[in-house]
Amino acid sequence: MRRINHGGSCGDSCCLRIQDLSVRIGTDKILKDVNLHIHCGQMVALIGPNGAGKSTLLKAILGQREYDGIIAFSAPGMRHRKPPRIGYVPQSPSFDPGDPVSVADLFACCMSRRPAFLGLGRDMRDKVIECLERVHGEELIDKRVGSLSGGELQRVLLALALEPLPNILILDEPLSGVDVEGQTGLMDMLDEIRKRFDLSILMTTHDFGMLPQYANKVVLIDHGILKKGTPGEVLNSEEFRQVFHRKGGCV
Repeated sequence: MRRINHGGSCGDSCCLRIQDLSVRIGTDKILKDVNLHIHCGQMVALIGPNGAGKSTLLKAILGQREYDGIIAFSAPGMRHRKPPRIGYVPQSPSFDPGDPVSVADLFACCMSRRPAFLGLGRDMRDKVIECLERVHGEELIDKRVGSLSGGELQRVLLALALEPLPNILILDEPLSGVDVEGQTGLMDMLDEIRKRFDLSILMTTHDFGMLPQYANKVVLIDHGILKKGTPGEVLNSEEFRQVFHRKGGCV
């Protein structure tokens, strides 16, 4: 894994900074005093029990949830606090297996004003193939979306999230519904994308086994940040044990 050492200051590096962030829904405070710093080129895993506020934090970053505090992105030559380009892969979207929509149709709906039922022009088809090549999935272009395996669907959604190339890539439980072999392939691909494009990757996951190999930083959250650091520091911490082994069992 590429070592990232920004020291105490970002200098000329790009980063996402979350400062004193709190989110309230009605009278319930879902998140309180969240402080997090993510540098470009880092893969950061957000972990915690169900209902801990992980998805709420992602929605705040995406601008889909109101919050108090600061979320700022900076990069060389970028005006302070200018919104970054964010690529997003949602958790386990479902498609009807009988739906005739192909991968090419899905891209056409997302990337072109031309109605998908009119078919792809040559230029658009070439563009879709270019996008799929980033995730080694160009052979999927004519497959029906509903027939894709969990791993194939994640590749397609990831290819969509990478067009145009974002500053930050956010994935909500990308390993959900993917078999063990597919999980390794997906994490290898994310690591390749991180290195190739030097972008930040923030992902939520309940699959902790792969974190030591792939994550630069792990953040344990339960309505606030309980622990953050290297995978070893977090997964071997007392805070982790208290959260995931309450009352003698996992939550």
